[in-house]
Amino acid sequence: MTLELVQVNFKARNDSTLGRFWAQALGWSMSSEGPGVTNLEPVGFDWPDPSAVCVDLVRVPDPETVRYRVRIELATTSDAHQAELVGRLEELGATHIDVVGDDTPWQVMADPEGNVFGVLEPRDLYRDTGPIAAVVVDCADPREMARFWGGAIDWTVHRLTDDRALLRSAKGVGPYLEFRRTSDDDVVWNRIHLDVMSDPVEDQAREVARLEGLGATRADVGQGDVSWVVMADPAGNEFCVLGRG
Repeated sequence: MTLELVQVNFKARNDSTLGRFWAQALGWSMSSEGPGVTNLEPVGFDWPDPSAVCVDLVRVPDPETVRYRVRIELATTSDAHQAELVGRLEELGATHIDVVGDDTPWQVMADPEGNVFGVLEPRDLYRDTGPIAAVVVDCADPREMARFWGGAIDWTVHRLTDDRALLRSAKGVGPYLEFRRTSDDDVVWNRIHLDVMSDPVEDQAREVARLEGLGATRADVGQGDVSWVVMADPAGNEFCVLGRG
C-alpha cells in the first residue's frame, strides 16, 4: 500500500489572495511552486507526512458555482478559542452562513471566495489533529466510501454507520476524513478535491490501476498533458493521483 492523502486542492479565482486567508486562518506557511499555484503547510513541515493534510490553491479563470460536496472543518480547544477564531476569521474576510433551523454549537462560514467550511466547538475527538479537524465529503453511501477510501489509502475506519464514516491515518495522527450521508447524490464538479500520491512516486501507474480495481474511474476535466491522473471515486467525487512534476 503506497498511496498517501497529501493535500486538499482548492480551485481559486486568486490563489495568492485566498492562500493568504487560509495561511493566516491555519497559522501555516505560504509558498508557491509556480505562477497560479499557492502551497500551504505547517511551519517546518517535511512533506509528505500524515500528521497534516496540506492545502494547495490553483488559479482557474472562473470557478463554477456548485453545491459543495467537499469542505474542511477547523478544530478548537475551548469555547473561548472558538469565539476568538471566529472573530479572527471575520476580520480576515470570512462570512457567516445562516442554516435554517440550525442551533448547533459549531459555526458554518464561507471564505472570501465562498468556499464553505466549519468552525467546530471543542471536541475530545479532535484534540490532537492540528488546526484542521476533518476533511468532510458529502455522499449518498458512507459505507461504500469507507470501503473505497479505506482501501485506497489504507486509513483506519473509526466509526461506521449508514449516516457517517470516519477514517484516520493508521499512524493515529493528522485530521480525519469524514463521509456524511446526504440526500443529494448528484455528481457535480467540485471546487475542492483530494490529492493523493504514491510512495515512491514512480508507482503512480500501478496505484492508478489498483484504484480502478477498487471502483475508481479516470476523469477528463480538460487537464491535458499533465503529470497527475484525474480520477473519480465511486460516488463521482474527483481526486488526483499526483506524479513527479
